[in-house]
Amino acid sequence: MKERIILHCDANSFYASVECAMHPEYKGKPLAVSGNPEKRTGIILAKNEIAKPYGVKTGEAIWQAKEKCPDLICVFPHHDIYEEYSKKLHEIYATYTHLIEPFGIDECWLDVTETAHLFGGALNLAEDIRNRVKTELGITVSIGISFSKLFAKLGSDIKKPDAITCLPKDNFKELTYLLPVSSIVGIGRKMKVHLEKMNILTIGDLAHIPTEILEHKFGVVGRELSLKVRGLDYDLVKSMYDEEAPKSVGNGTTTIVDIFTPEEVRNTIFYLAEEVGRRLREKKLLSSTISVTVKTCEFCYEHHSNKTTPTNSTKEIAENALTLLNSFWNYSEKIRAIRICCSSLSSVQIKQLSIFEPITYKKSSLSLALDILRAKYGESIIKTGSLKSVSFLR
Repeated sequence: MKERIILHCDANSFYASVECAMHPEYKGKPLAVSGNPEKRTGIILAKNEIAKPYGVKTGEAIWQAKEKCPDLICVFPHHDIYEEYSKKLHEIYATYTHLIEPFGIDECWLDVTETAHLFGGALNLAEDIRNRVKTELGITVSIGISFSKLFAKLGSDIKKPDAITCLPKDNFKELTYLLPVSSIVGIGRKMKVHLEKMNILTIGDLAHIPTEILEHKFGVVGRELSLKVRGLDYDLVKSMYDEEAPKSVGNGTTTIVDIFTPEEVRNTIFYLAEEVGRRLREKKLLSSTISVTVKTCEFCYEHHSNKTTPTNSTKEIAENALTLLNSFWNYSEKIRAIRICCSSLSSVQIKQLSIFEPITYKKSSLSLALDILRAKYGESIIKTGSLKSVSFLR
């Protein structure tokens, strides 16, 4: 079997790097992309390389970051611009292979097994990508080159920023087995704690534990990890032309001020349902499970779900979510954030008809008509009546 050549390309400090590329006056200065303190999202979302030595961390409050780095420049996020840069990155990658699998907005795996020789080998190909991204987009990427997705990803993490790291099959163990086990993508805080209790501290420790033990402890995930760290990973890089159907469609918001009354909660639910319904209809999907998650002002969570009749109607999604919420929420605490999620998805084409089909069809048709109007004339052309005067939503 021909040895695969997998690249993992990771755009360094993506949000912050894009802001610096868009605004030359920021270059050479510590910068962070952050939320808005007035809207209670005042945390650091991303920081550039210059801010890192000061100890600025993603997820900390802006005031904490500024205590460490008084000259830190904080800018609001511009997600539409980041999406555009991500698209441009993919366009560059697509000139080398069609086997491109995104891993978030700023990372991608590329399988160049069949194309690397056209560019003088994997190292030359990776160097070409690195230089083009820097020249054409004004940002940098770190690239890992290996025989599997796991070790390609590990390679791009080992050396940053603006670097290329090779982890070939003949000596990947010597290069990686002494690294902390948490270096592996997919091993989070909880699993790390469990592994430490088993005296598994490095990637090498994990590789030497029998697969059966890991499978007994962690199930399928344990078995997959065992195979991957031993270099027995044949997980394919998906083609950029293969669109994977979503497993769920959700929408959530942190309100500007805490909400309390049934009317405020109802308005928020309908506000969230509009986007969820639109996305389901766009993908021609129906949902038969609704979930609602509530975060209180004390940062406590309540999460419940319920089966429903298959639907993609905004009104039905909102009503189902509200019914579910009212089944467990007594409005005795203030709410900081709400999220609704539709899962158990199926295609519109295979929907089972019922005696109530005419009513459901009318609701769906109305939602589709509203989608068309908004797509043609803008989101503000028509609004749900109860949301016109709402001021606590973003």
